[in-house]
Amino acid sequence: MTSISAAPQDPGLPDAQAQEPTSPACVLTFNVNDPSGASGISADITTVASMGAHALPVITGVLVRDTAEVLDSYDIDADAVVEQARTILEDAPISAWKVGFLGNAENVSAVAEILADYSEVPLVAYLGNVSWMDEERQVSYLDAYKELILPSATVLVGNHQTLTDLLLPDWESERAPSARELAVAANALGTQFVLVTGIQLPDQFIDNVLASPQGALAGERFERFETTFVGAGDTLSAALTAILATTEAVDQAVSEALSFLDQSLDAGFRPGMGGVVPDRFFWALPPDEPGEDDPDGGEGHGADESTTPPNPRHVH
Repeated sequence: MTSISAAPQDPGLPDAQAQEPTSPACVLTFNVNDPSGASGISADITTVASMGAHALPVITGVLVRDTAEVLDSYDIDADAVVEQARTILEDAPISAWKVGFLGNAENVSAVAEILADYSEVPLVAYLGNVSWMDEERQVSYLDAYKELILPSATVLVGNHQTLTDLLLPDWESERAPSARELAVAANALGTQFVLVTGIQLPDQFIDNVLASPQGALAGERFERFETTFVGAGDTLSAALTAILATTEAVDQAVSEALSFLDQSLDAGFRPGMGGVVPDRFFWALPPDEPGEDDPDGGEGHGADESTTPPNPRHVH
């Protein structure tokens, strides 16, 4: 990724300062810690780093989970979340930020107040599946997220069913809502675009579509495999955030982020007994030897020979 250039050097500065290297774009991400390394802040940090940006991670809670399921979570006090964010925001300029899982309605409110002070910074909001939460907590969290985070979001990212449940809970048609219809509902709340993932298609494919109220703008079809991936949504949204730190073209950024996810899944690995984790540094690995077996039974889990992310291969 192309870094954002630092301010021009003052010719009066000492040589050591004048030769200071250009810093990568800084991306602030709010998310929980996931001890499996599959999702949450770990996914954000590794993905942002792989995309050539610098992550500024703000912890919003702690998940108790493995690579198969979430068992519980512990929230961090809202004041602690605010203090983390305000401290680094006073020190480092940010070029984009991501909102992941915030834990509870109080943290949602606290983060929304911070976002409101930086309305010019592009925001990617990722809404994962929170069905593991108890009903009362889940309702209060989603209501707060919908009311307070979506008005600031440049792009809302989520699975088709998750976004349908959030944005169109009273949908009664036998036909599933389109990405455009979800974008219309999100736009009514202040969100500019939606990136809808996991749209079921015939012939073993799923679609991923960026849409505005005017219609679909970009997308990528992935082949569906009988494999459970963990952390795909956080990977996609973090990649998109890192790209938006250096470009205003949302459709181009989404295409690049989907390509990155495609190849991260293709090179995915199974660290435990649960799902497959995307390899966010697939491009840094040596290629498979000819004839080498794929331990996960997938197609081409090795990386391309190049040292930069290759072109999309449409395999997931």
